[in-house]
Amino acid sequence: MPSPLLVCPGEIPLPSGWLWGNISYFEVLWGCVSPLLGRLGGTRSLSGVTLGEAPFSRGVSAFLWGLPAQPAPSLRLLEADSKSMRSMNGSRRNSGSSLVSSSSASSNLSHLEEDTWILWGRIVNEWDEWRKKKEKLLKELIRKGIPHHFRAIVWQLLCSATDMPVKNQYSELLKMSSPCEKLIRRDIARTYPEHEFFKGQDSLGQEVLFNVMKAYSLVDREVGYCQGSAFIVGLLLMQMPEEEAFCVFVRLMQEYRLRELFKPSMAELGLCIYQFEYMLQEQLPELNIHFRSQSFLTSMYASSWFLTLFLTTFPLPVATRVFDIFMYEGLEIVFRVGMALLQFNQAELVQLDMEGMSQYFQKVIPHQFDSCPDKLILRAFQVKYNPKKMKRLEKEYAAIKNKEMEEQIEIKRLRTENRLLKQRIETLEKVSPTTDPQNPPGGTQNLLEYPKTS
Repeated sequence: MPSPLLVCPGEIPLPSGWLWGNISYFEVLWGCVSPLLGRLGGTRSLSGVTLGEAPFSRGVSAFLWGLPAQPAPSLRLLEADSKSMRSMNGSRRNSGSSLVSSSSASSNLSHLEEDTWILWGRIVNEWDEWRKKKEKLLKELIRKGIPHHFRAIVWQLLCSATDMPVKNQYSELLKMSSPCEKLIRRDIARTYPEHEFFKGQDSLGQEVLFNVMKAYSLVDREVGYCQGSAFIVGLLLMQMPEEEAFCVFVRLMQEYRLRELFKPSMAELGLCIYQFEYMLQEQLPELNIHFRSQSFLTSMYASSWFLTLFLTTFPLPVATRVFDIFMYEGLEIVFRVGMALLQFNQAELVQLDMEGMSQYFQKVIPHQFDSCPDKLILRAFQVKYNPKKMKRLEKEYAAIKNKEMEEQIEIKRLRTENRLLKQRIETLEKVSPTTDPQNPPGGTQNLLEYPKTS
């Protein structure tokens, strides 16, 4: 039986395929295994079948090479890890503080950080239990960041995309043609243009990105393709094969409000901007007044935040941390991070005019947290966010849009009546061109009578 310290392919639903972006499964597994070998006194060399001198190395060899595995005697690591988790839970009950909001890491947290890959291996293996019984702890760990090697499987588990029927349709969808193909081809060259995986017109990254976007445009013809969605798919492709990325993207569109954001009407984007403006007015009134005085609309800087989930704002290491949280908590994190950015930069922004603010959002803000993304996440979860109030704002916005729609219908009706009346007048003038227009035959009553529009 393989060592319980390892995440074994037979125990978790690893995605099919050999590449996650440009990272092989073997590299992923070795990235997880090698730190543990170092801690147990084993070598990190891959020469030979025996990977180390520690008692645990036999289990590792069996895992990688398919040899009969022996139970590992290093269960004390799991016991220590379990104790640290229990201790951390007790600490949380006593203090009520969050892992993310703590100003300094406790010794228990430090121990967890040393064994991060072991802990996440257990989380994946015991996923249902963690989602049901350890949800708060799981949320805090996700806010601290999902380890790179586990992102592919954890993202799939978070959005329940590990076993979707639509995956079986993927290969057939690629054989079909989509009316969005030209638009997709045009945009993929501008998606992560500096990333090695997507560089070059014939790169593997651009090809699989085109495949996924085309397949989705065929599955959801109402949305088709919307500019900005390629950045989300591109990030998924950096972590997992295209079939899995396609399934995750379908789930995100269906369950995470993204489909409403990317519909042609973009009604959901309007709602998000409306809600964000309310938060800005309530929490940063001085900055809100300055924005209004400069005609600096919220949509000018915040639209891309919602449409690309900050993937076009921050460098990937920071943006991926935000995306981790989005996968668990949804669009709320976009509101929180957006407000945190404005809080950090309010003093500078109120000194700038419209052009200066535009440049500041493009050049300064994106790189403020390159070396300390935790600082941004910490501030984001200090932002006041009231779900009930957001729901009320959603109803308000719906009422406003309904009223606007009714007004538009009335305007359209009046324009139609005016057009028909004009046609009626022109017809009468052609019939009797010499008639005095102030005293037409039949009297003015007949002339001004509205034609029936049944």
